[in-house]
Amino acid sequence: MTHAHDRTRASDHDRDTTVQRLGDALCDGAIDTTEHERRVERALTATTLADLQSLTADLPASRTARDRAETARRTAEAEADKRAWRDEWGYWAGGAVLMTAIWAFSSLRAGEWKHYWPAIPLAVWAAILISYAIWPARDDD
Repeated sequence: MTHAHDRTRASDHDRDTTVQRLGDALCDGAIDTTEHERRVERALTATTLADLQSLTADLPASRTARDRAETARRTAEAEADKRAWRDEWGYWAGGAVLMTAIWAFSSLRAGEWKHYWPAIPLAVWAAILISYAIWPARDDD
């Protein structure tokens, strides 16, 4: 019985993914170099998804691919943390500008420079942000 999926044309991305999976199988020791070269050649000339699927159907789940995915996930999380850190300091700077503007307006309105009250909330806010850098939250997965 032939399925519609069996006749679907393979894209370059599909072929590249299969070649990557074959490379992972070689790294994991699931296939030897001769088998790898033979399967890669067939993958690069495959025309349907079924052709590609048959090249990897007998391969076990790849430890190499799993490790690569975990590394990519951790890298993405680290980048997201860096962006969040920069964003938090941006919010702090925005709060500093706003509080300083309120202080300056009220001082000008009173006709004298008053005590710079924004220093206290800004210092507390900055201390909290710095504490997160010193003692980051730990997610125990």
